[in-house]
Amino acid sequence: MMRILFVCHGNICRSPMAEFILKALVKARGLEGQYYIESAAVSTEEIGNPIYPPAKRCLAQHGIQFDNAKQARQITRTDYDRFDRIICMDHSNLHLIRRIIPDDPQGKIHLMMSYAGFPRDVADPWYTGDFEEAFQDILEGCESMLI
Repeated sequence: MMRILFVCHGNICRSPMAEFILKALVKARGLEGQYYIESAAVSTEEIGNPIYPPAKRCLAQHGIQFDNAKQARQITRTDYDRFDRIICMDHSNLHLIRRIIPDDPQGKIHLMMSYAGFPRDVADPWYTGDFEEAFQDILEGCESMLI
């Protein structure tokens, strides 16, 4: 089973969007038994908070089911052992994750858009307000991951 953890700054926008987008893609392909998918934050700012309402609206507009009980959590050092891939939404996340997981000897930590062939960030809709752009980038990354 492939165990994937998506990571963004607060775990209320991009990483939960990625979690539920990939879960939907996996379900649509009948691969549920082959993947375990979660999301987390590099910061402590939003711990315990739900998915940000505009992110929920964007997922719903695309017919992506999500868990309303999802609460933000911070990534831990033990997550490195629990997951096969740890996928960060931007370069800042890659930098900040090193405070929690200083080493990556197994090469598990990746940038989301690298799966789609673009070593760039998924723009943070918390600041841009563009949840659709973030959705499309995440969808492209997730689809590329499953090819």
